[in-house]
Amino acid sequence: MTVETYQLFINGEWIKTGETQEVLNKYTQETYAHVAKASEKEVDQAVAAASDAYRNNQLSPYERYQVLKRVSELLQENKEDLAATITHEAGKPLKQARSEIDRATQTFELSAEEAKRIHGEGVPVEAAPGSENRMAFTIKVPVGVVGAISPFNFPINLVAHKIAPAIAAGNAVVLKPASKTPISALKLAGLFEEAGLPKGLLNVVVGSGSTVGNQMMQDSRINLYTFTGSAEVGLKLKQNTGLNKLVLELGNNSPVIVDKEADVEAAAENIAAKSFAFAGQVCISVQRIYVHDDVKDAFQDKFIQAIESLKVGDPNDPETDVGPMISEDEAERAGQWIEEAKEAGAEVVYGGEREGALLKPTILTNVTGDMKVVCEEIFAPVVTIQTFSDIKACIEDVNTSSYGLQGGIFTQNVDTAFYAARNVEVGGFMINDSSQYRVDLMPYGGVKDSGSGKEGPKYAMEDMTEERLVVMNLKS
Repeated sequence: MTVETYQLFINGEWIKTGETQEVLNKYTQETYAHVAKASEKEVDQAVAAASDAYRNNQLSPYERYQVLKRVSELLQENKEDLAATITHEAGKPLKQARSEIDRATQTFELSAEEAKRIHGEGVPVEAAPGSENRMAFTIKVPVGVVGAISPFNFPINLVAHKIAPAIAAGNAVVLKPASKTPISALKLAGLFEEAGLPKGLLNVVVGSGSTVGNQMMQDSRINLYTFTGSAEVGLKLKQNTGLNKLVLELGNNSPVIVDKEADVEAAAENIAAKSFAFAGQVCISVQRIYVHDDVKDAFQDKFIQAIESLKVGDPNDPETDVGPMISEDEAERAGQWIEEAKEAGAEVVYGGEREGALLKPTILTNVTGDMKVVCEEIFAPVVTIQTFSDIKACIEDVNTSSYGLQGGIFTQNVDTAFYAARNVEVGGFMINDSSQYRVDLMPYGGVKDSGSGKEGPKYAMEDMTEERLVVMNLKS
């Protein structure tokens, strides 16, 4: 197999640099490709190109629509190549990678449509004494240059959620994709080039957070930062980006409640699918399961049966449900958390075995709230089961987490469902569905240490534009 070398995309040109970084095939751990690595020079060039393009090369809303709609079409035309790229560089099972391309297609199409819907509103200033001859309205204007930093787990669709709304709103973008999965983003930049996006409106620079990320964070020409990743890095961004606008999509340890009036079999099947997709490396993967005492045994039996039907192994196999984690180091770290929990009294009732980067879906019981597998984000195919007898006490326990992205409950009791929806401290709450439900048009974001701001094209564009008031002083 030929090992290709990919270049950076700056000001509409493909740029070689003096240094490259290796990208591994996450299943075989063999070298998949090399990618040009950005230095401070290339980062500066990318921000300068974005700043210049924003000032001198703005597109009309309809032109933005045309470019974004064409990218959505090109995603489908190149679906198999892009899905294979995701599978190789991220280790995501092929059928989930194909689904990601379909979702990204929707994200670009939604953003294209939203480009034509940007609007302000009338403001009745004439109602104020002394302003009878004045009229006012608001307009939405782009923020300018958007600095986007994306994670490895959705290397095309989470990139899409940053750059598509930014361009739809009229901004220019400097993107730093995850170092472990940069090729998908570079191929996406190639689709923008093919779709006719003017030079400089999208720039992609690859490199470490300590070099590329830190330099972007300190560049005053960037007007808004949009970041998906760990709470630790999100806090650093918040502390070091001054008064610039900031959209943060951070960690989570998603809770799902199985009430005594739940459809236990449906809950077990749903939670099994939504806990272990992409080896649990999804911000809204189920991690903490709270099961009512009355249905605990029935749920656990059905849950294990559902997990046993999942196929674990080679992500290139179209039938695989659970593939490797992003690296052997991460799988080893998750294994250490499991061992720590066992030493503190937890019991592994299913799974726990690891082979390289492949960690088998794992269930832990007899856990306590201070164990890492409960109170921190494990980002691995590992869930914990705790029991409860009182829904109010259960929700109080759920809310002890410092995170609050999404959660869910399974119950046929509408009063219980709405009590949970009102009281569980999350940005999104699912009834008779797992925390991992997401479609790309909905507002998506968390509370507490899970971040601030919303994704979803319509909602992201609110942050990616500024509201400007225009007042007219009329003669009569």
